[in-house]
Amino acid sequence: MERWWGVLTGALLIAAWIDRAVGPAIVVLLSAATVVWCFFQAPVTCGAPVRGHGDGCRNNAYGLLLGCRIRQHRWQKLKMIILRRQIREFCSGLFSDGKAAVVTLAGVGSFLSGLIAFIPGLALK
Repeated sequence: MERWWGVLTGALLIAAWIDRAVGPAIVVLLSAATVVWCFFQAPVTCGAPVRGHGDGCRNNAYGLLLGCRIRQHRWQKLKMIILRRQIREFCSGLFSDGKAAVVTLAGVGSFLSGLIAFIPGLALK
């Protein structure tokens, strides 16, 4: 259950936008919490490059930026976003399966939600 707390923050974020009774600080806080969950704790497939397997590692991973329990895979996933040559490979893995696609869209939506909360006129009142 402790790995799924981000779903709760995402649901609370949606409720905060619908209710409009909360301030932008709460929306930003919930957005940041959901983004952190998507990047570092959401249950997704690892996808780190593995010799002999074209689709990468199939172990369960911790978030979009971290790999599975294998220490090398954690560093490989983080290096993929830093090294310019491997960014395309990392981005293609964001939509590799259903779980990764949902977590990616939740992360992007939460990030945009946090930014929109600061725009006057669109912000919550």
